[in-house]
Amino acid sequence: MFSKKFDASEYTRSDLAAELNGDDRILSEKLSLSPVSSLTLTRQEDDGGRSYVTLEFGRITELGAAELESLIKILKNQLSDMAQKALGKSPDSNTKILIVGLGNSQLTADAIGPNSVLRVTATRHLKEFKSDIFLALDCCELACITPGVLGKTGIESAETVMAAAKMIQPHLVLAVDALAARSPQRLASTIQLSDGGIAPGSGIGNTRVAIDAPTMGCPVIAIGIPTVVDSSTLVYDALHKAGIADSDIGDGLREVLENGKSFIVSPKEADLITEVTSRVISDAVNRAFGVPES
Repeated sequence: MFSKKFDASEYTRSDLAAELNGDDRILSEKLSLSPVSSLTLTRQEDDGGRSYVTLEFGRITELGAAELESLIKILKNQLSDMAQKALGKSPDSNTKILIVGLGNSQLTADAIGPNSVLRVTATRHLKEFKSDIFLALDCCELACITPGVLGKTGIESAETVMAAAKMIQPHLVLAVDALAARSPQRLASTIQLSDGGIAPGSGIGNTRVAIDAPTMGCPVIAIGIPTVVDSSTLVYDALHKAGIADSDIGDGLREVLENGKSFIVSPKEADLITEVTSRVISDAVNRAFGVPES
């Protein structure tokens, strides 16, 4: 998800801008997740003017109902603000938004995108066929798509999304995806938003065609939460925390860690993480642009 400026070496794979370049932090503030927890909101910007908003709140599966409700409200506000900046106006009933759920729905740690989109209420068809209902809902025109993954469809996700965008002509694309982190402490405890789009799979070294403004022909907002970490990255991170510099790592260990045979690790409660996160993201999207659940 991060732009080129946030790129790092092979053994620090991450989709999180906050992990890859602390120098670009321009604002950090504490918000309350009533009644117990707090949330840190960080804003970053790269040389290309792409913005990153990071919400850090602790393990999402450990938040209570009231704290999750606070998180949904904060996420909804950040989505609304980023969309308004991208569009140059507040989204309204004339705004067409394409919601994209990236990832493999049959792989638990990668299913946040598809599962979130399943919970978003599509409204684009109502404007044409049930205009009275659409006007009463006072929402944007939402279309939803889950393009799947290249290995199952034989089609790049970006190609499917571009085809849908060509037909729909959205004013904004919102892409939801699971992310990779460098630190295990960030798994299921951080949500990142970016107006720079996303390159699916970039955090695990499997970069596909980007879904961004140049490829889609309209602004793209990406939202995701880290659910996996690379095994080699885990080892390097542990070595660095132990005070061992890169130059002190032996050639034998370095060869093992950089031979391209590392594997991807997810928390044991990945199913619960996906369930809770999908609900938080979909609720925030519905409240920001669509039809909130009653």
